[in-house]
Amino acid sequence: MSESEKVDRGDKKKPSAEFKENKLFRKLRHGVGKAIADFGLIEEGDRIAVAVSGGKDSYAMLLLLEDLRRRAPVTFELVAVNIDSGYPGYRTDVIEDFFRKNGFSYRMVPSQHYAIIKEKRRPGSSYCSICSRLKRGELYEAVRTMGCNKLALGHHRDDFIETLLLNQFFVGSLKSMSASMLADNGITTVIRPLVYLAEEDITEFSRQAGLPVVCCCCPVSGSADLQRRRMKQLLMDLQADIPHVKNSLLKALSNVHPRHLLDPSLRREM
Repeated sequence: MSESEKVDRGDKKKPSAEFKENKLFRKLRHGVGKAIADFGLIEEGDRIAVAVSGGKDSYAMLLLLEDLRRRAPVTFELVAVNIDSGYPGYRTDVIEDFFRKNGFSYRMVPSQHYAIIKEKRRPGSSYCSICSRLKRGELYEAVRTMGCNKLALGHHRDDFIETLLLNQFFVGSLKSMSASMLADNGITTVIRPLVYLAEEDITEFSRQAGLPVVCCCCPVSGSADLQRRRMKQLLMDLQADIPHVKNSLLKALSNVHPRHLLDPSLRREM
């Protein structure tokens, strides 16, 4: 194992107490606590790998889970893990400095994903799909080698809703994401503790806390998510007339009536 991949426990310092006094942080913490309770995301003895990309969502998730860990009636561990896909200019040093200053156990995992994508990608095809597959595989391997049984990903309420709409509009499928599910490898449980949190609240907390957000440096990041940006705009337009539309769509994901859908397999199961 290379030096940059080792688990490093930082300087054991607690995350800054100013986060705990932040009203917005307390609101976010309540939302994560509710998700953990509603979906049974964390159990006694869990060792959880927390995927941290350097974006606002993953930083916030790490801080929130650590604060809840200190308060929780069950004992569990957190290890932050960062996958460096090798894009030029990606500031892993900033992310590692955040881990060290806040006393987190962590692992930095370098990779050659960018070089692989440049070599294997078909002309005109998306970077995103192959990059996502490579990164997810690297995360699962890191989870295994670190002895973790769960992987926490930073998808928030808006991600769930946008994915629901994307699948309906462009795929013809009625699905989104799960707050907790067994990964395809049959070993790792993937959890999404931010399911109840609004993106706008996470953005504001990141601004207030001065989190050192790092750009992914993907060469096509500005154009790759065009469809998702269209869903964001659609939701903004709807929200102007229906203020509760996002919460209603999220609630719909846990309020399913199979008898009133058209999938024949659902009728056979009833």
